[in-house]
Amino acid sequence: MSKEAIRKSPFVPLEVHGAKGFRKGFFVFCLLFPSIVLCFLTQIIYFPIFFLFTVFPTYTTYMMLDSRLRAKKKSCDLSKWMKFNDGIDRKSISMSNFHEEYLSGNIDINCDMFELLENRHEWADFVIEWHHIKFLLMNLLPQAFHSVKQDENQITENYDRGNDFYSAFLGPAMVYTSGIVTSLEGHQSLEEMQQNKLNLVCEKVQLKEGEKLLDIGCGWGTLVCHAAKNYGVSATGCTIAREQVKFGLGRAKEYDVEDKVKFLCHDYRKIPKSTDSDGVKYNKITCLEMAEHVGIRLFQDFLLQVYELLADDGLFYLQIAGLRRSWQYEDLIWGMFMGKYIFPGADASCPLNWVINQLEYAGFEVKEVETVGVHYSATLERWYQNWMKPEHKALILKKYGKQSWRLWEYFLAYSAIIARQGSATCYMITMHKNLNKLDRVNLIQRNGVKRLIA
Repeated sequence: MSKEAIRKSPFVPLEVHGAKGFRKGFFVFCLLFPSIVLCFLTQIIYFPIFFLFTVFPTYTTYMMLDSRLRAKKKSCDLSKWMKFNDGIDRKSISMSNFHEEYLSGNIDINCDMFELLENRHEWADFVIEWHHIKFLLMNLLPQAFHSVKQDENQITENYDRGNDFYSAFLGPAMVYTSGIVTSLEGHQSLEEMQQNKLNLVCEKVQLKEGEKLLDIGCGWGTLVCHAAKNYGVSATGCTIAREQVKFGLGRAKEYDVEDKVKFLCHDYRKIPKSTDSDGVKYNKITCLEMAEHVGIRLFQDFLLQVYELLADDGLFYLQIAGLRRSWQYEDLIWGMFMGKYIFPGADASCPLNWVINQLEYAGFEVKEVETVGVHYSATLERWYQNWMKPEHKALILKKYGKQSWRLWEYFLAYSAIIARQGSATCYMITMHKNLNKLDRVNLIQRNGVKRLIA
């Protein structure tokens, strides 16, 4: 495995067909034409019904055909890379069919997963399959409602499975968000990268002793404990997962900040407006890679809630991942894999322009945005290295099974590549309320925040 600060591709990455060649005019015509015809044949009042029942099948059929017509069909000796246990000889395989068959146990690979995926353009086709359509209809659309019960079931099913599962790749830091590389000279460890990120976040929101910090979607509580210990703030973390709260309380004790840290174990929508009788709001609010799970439908409501929780002169830090606007079919295929297996319900993983528009509409003024996709790639690679350690593999196979181990093996390796090539990325966004009375001069960093190296 590479010892570079950030692993680079061994090849010049290939571009996959996608948005740039998408025939938008014809696509819109395909969406509207069936509904218009049906309306004229019946009555105009039925337009919404016809539109609903014709748009989805037309849209998905068009996507499937377009992805195939513009795909460069692969035909190679797949036995060089993998073995099929069903005995059927194949000349090609799509990327999504590969991961489905690998997870089911029908495929065994002949090399390291990272090496296999670096060479994916040699053997994989990037096309939309029928099971993608089934996922959109049966999973993504129902998940988009985001009821409290629905979100609770999804989150607890993931994060209450066992802290030993996550520590097998997150390491001692137990931070499930992107770390930060501060130097390209040498190889920084995962722990160093996460320490860099924790300090950077605290500096971006300009934490001061005695302030009140709220971390929404706090995970295992490492950030709130770090902030309380090193910046002297009163920190509150909110998560649905009971196992995460249990771990966070232990970390607070370890850091000797039990009197400065508290955890709320419930849905973000139940966060009280203030924990003080005098109604003092939070000076600083952070939310690291949790807002994707809020969903598109409720995203504006979530931002308005944060606005009400935040003091008028406070700062809000949002770290959020999303797909690129000029998508390629590989991006969509990876995104649907993530939605199905890793982060169900994270449908607000959107391009930056959508996020910024939502923030400004909610009354925030964006102070700073930084893109940290390559830092995420380096983080994911280190998570992959941890996951592949023999002792961790033995633990996961014994307690959680072969499919779970293979799932995270594929997810970590592929996501490191996806983040490196820009298919998806992560944004660090710092903002404040857009109020006339706000003293913006007072928010200028006098000592400066360390700049990212990329």
